[in-house]
Amino acid sequence: MTLDWLRPEVVLGSTMYALIGVVIFWLCFIIVDKITPYKLWEELVEHKNVALAIVVGAMCISIGNIVAAAIHG
Repeated sequence: MTLDWLRPEVVLGSTMYALIGVVIFWLCFIIVDKITPYKLWEELVEHKNVALAIVVGAMCISIGNIVAAAIHG
């Protein structure tokens, strides 16, 4: 059994892809927050808007899938 996945270039590449994915995800969330007519974080935390939380969760899963598919190629 070989441990090819422990080579430094594989670990570094995986780390870089993960960081790029998180940055892209965060930028997409900020863009969606700016597009909406209200502040998402305030609505979720202070007003406890459950319906909005479900929509934002679905949006996060969708953006995550898109980023993963783009990175996976």
